Amino acid sequence: MSVRLEISFSKSAKLNGGLAILLKTAEADSAAGAETVDPAGVIAKAARIARFSAKSMSGLDIVAPEGAPVERIVVIGLGKAAELTAHDWLKAGGAAASKIKNTDKAAVFIDVPGLETSARAAADFALGMLLRAYSFDTYKTKKSDEEEKPVKSVKVTIVTADPSGAKKAFSDSEAIAGGVNLARDLVNEPPNVLGPVEFAAKAKELEKLGVEVEILTEKEMRRLGMGALLGVAQGSVRPPRLAVMQWKGGKGKDRPVAFIGKGVVFDTGGISIKPAAGMEDMKGDMGGAAAVTGLMHVLASRKAAVNAVGIIGLVENMPDGNAQRPGDIVTSMSGQTIEVINTDAEGRLVLCDALWYCNDRFKPQFMINLATLTGAIVVALGNVHAGLFSNDDQLSAQLTAAGLSSNEKLWRMPLGRDYDKLIDSKFADMKNTGGRQAGSITAAHFLKRFVQDTPWAHLDIAGTAMGSPQDEINQSWGSGFGVRLLDELVRAHYES
Repeated sequence: MSVRLEISFSKSAKLNGGLAILLKTAEADSAAGAETVDPAGVIAKAARIARFSAKSMSGLDIVAPEGAPVERIVVIGLGKAAELTAHDWLKAGGAAASKIKNTDKAAVFIDVPGLETSARAAADFALGMLLRAYSFDTYKTKKSDEEEKPVKSVKVTIVTADPSGAKKAFSDSEAIAGGVNLARDLVNEPPNVLGPVEFAAKAKELEKLGVEVEILTEKEMRRLGMGALLGVAQGSVRPPRLAVMQWKGGKGKDRPVAFIGKGVVFDTGGISIKPAAGMEDMKGDMGGAAAVTGLMHVLASRKAAVNAVGIIGLVENMPDGNAQRPGDIVTSMSGQTIEVINTDAEGRLVLCDALWYCNDRFKPQFMINLATLTGAIVVALGNVHAGLFSNDDQLSAQLTAAGLSSNEKLWRMPLGRDYDKLIDSKFADMKNTGGRQAGSITAAHFLKRFVQDTPWAHLDIAGTAMGSPQDEINQSWGSGFGVRLLDELVRAHYES
């Protein structure tokens, strides 16, 4: 359960106990707010003894001396001012949030002497605090000694020169935090709790924010001819769903931008069953659908001036007696036939029908799909970058830039006819896997066959959506990767 931070902005803070958090650059002679919280000048002495030089994200924790207006002082280092990036403000907020312990109030001074702190920077700092405060312990009944007390609310006052500007910018930050943490919740939920029907219900809750949501059942998908998606679902007693979310914040005549997510709520591999070791992690095989749902939450919450469509294909892949077999041939909504070589290459079967449906119905400006699709992309890129595949250089460049800005980084991978021919089939129009070599690339080529001429990008987030390294703004197994990335893309290029 997340600690609830009640964040406000002010030009000054009334200090009477609690925690004071001060920021400092490597060059600055003093930390922000030092003259207010440290009349005795203990920070300089403590920094000298601890050899604290304000390196980026380093910390100095001090018990305040007698006579100080607070009980504890924490100084967070920002590193060199000239090297400070927008993402560093998020990280600094996360580092600050990690220091909030055993207190119900904190004052944060962020206007470092000699450094101009914008309202946007203050809001980013606050966003970092919200992202770091997230945790998922819904199902823990026993707490450690330090967790015995119920989760509390902490009042945080951020002291800055432009509190009104920061407050205005922070409204967007709260929307982003809500979307990221929603995606994290979805990925972290156990698979017995979050099936396709339950996930669809979570998407339906976005109607409270003004999102139009339709839930297509198995009957409706069969009528549409979604044989590829339904083939994956047929081995599970839990019926599939297709959730269609629309946010209409742009002009009526504007074509929407579209985001499609793989939502395999649990993936055993089907008849091509996975090894037992680590299979529990396959509850996160719906990280793409979680990101799309989180993104739609953000766009609606901040009233984004764009028409956007989010579509998620929700299935469970199980090895039942009715499950599809290697060698089966299914017919997709597009009419193209697919030979199922490996039932564990199921995500692309879900996505191909969702992509075709989206393109056929909405005629979007572009389509971006997100999926925890291949282990091959983890071998290639680890968990630092997600794989980017695209048929459009402009869209690819925009996504890459958004990744650098949000620090949800992408690396563009190749496409080409020599790879595409690896999924040609002797018995059908294509097969669902080209084998071990270039596995992430052939998977992308499979999807490419279902987008026609629409600008399209495929983000393989298998290494970044779950189990990625913990950092200043994420301590969760489910990271929510993709939400901030795609919100930045929309904000930078597609709002009217």
